[in-house]
Amino acid sequence: MATSEQVREALGGVLLLEPRRSLAELNMVRDIKIAEDQVKVALALTALSDAAKQRIQERVQSAIEKLPGVREAVIDLVELPPRELNQIGHVIAVMSGKGGVGKSVVAALLAIGLNRNGYQVGILDADLTGPSIPMMFGLKARPMSSESALLPVSTRSGIEVMSLNLLLPHEDDAVIWRGPLLAKVITQFWQDVVWGKLDYLIVDLPPGTADIPLTVMQTLSLSGLVIVFTPQELAAMVVKKAVGMAHKLNVHILGVVENMSYFLLPESGKRIELFGPSKGEEMSLEAGAPLLGRLPIDPELARLCDSGQIERYNSEAVTALSQAFAQVMPALAHA
Repeated sequence: MATSEQVREALGGVLLLEPRRSLAELNMVRDIKIAEDQVKVALALTALSDAAKQRIQERVQSAIEKLPGVREAVIDLVELPPRELNQIGHVIAVMSGKGGVGKSVVAALLAIGLNRNGYQVGILDADLTGPSIPMMFGLKARPMSSESALLPVSTRSGIEVMSLNLLLPHEDDAVIWRGPLLAKVITQFWQDVVWGKLDYLIVDLPPGTADIPLTVMQTLSLSGLVIVFTPQELAAMVVKKAVGMAHKLNVHILGVVENMSYFLLPESGKRIELFGPSKGEEMSLEAGAPLLGRLPIDPELARLCDSGQIERYNSEAVTALSQAFAQVMPALAHA
């Protein structure tokens, strides 16, 4: 007679085409019952079309019936909303006081670093009117969906992404919506997307302190916030507004990241601070949180972002950022 562990292991090989994750990773395997040579499995195939559900049922049945001692596999479909399937360890929002500081790049690099360290990671692109996450990762596929739910799209390395740009007819279509409608979309991306089991969900916020950041901080179960800035005096000034908003809403600031902090001359390796002296320590004191890293201006990073291959990027600064972020994670349990 087969065991539940054997059945779960067999189902681990049943992957959805998009996202490229197993039924177990999406938390769609809801129950397993074994009676002698019969195995009953309850599946919540939320967000799948009828045709996709049929294909998955057939593959599940075939996988189970190949197990020794199994004569029959019975598949029951159950209806569950996405929020009952989602098990997300930590939700981390990435915020900037103003646009143009590379906030989305930092959010992407943070997700990539966590993914390289073996964590299951998703990105919720909340920058609805300026979504750049899909382009940086080279994503073109439309999410699978039903009338009540959506499935994210997988990047090459297995990071799950949901972005409004993936739902538009053309990626360069403008989103000309008022604040309440934008806020509703964010709520839907949180409640109606089947994220499944994730260690981290990175939320790329739009710049500023308006409707969407407010909705995210009040609606999502945030574990903490990472604030991105550049060395210019103006960028540093508006960071203080973001810090003030986080404090008023009792959102824990995990750390700050100074982007475009310097440029390394290729010939000599000399460090040039194009936008002025670093304000990393000053902003760290302002936020009451550690400086997680100072990222350079790197033409190679810009090239990979433009070509949709940001996952290929690596540098000492990014490695240091990942290590610094790992050090603040134990504080989340007490935040």
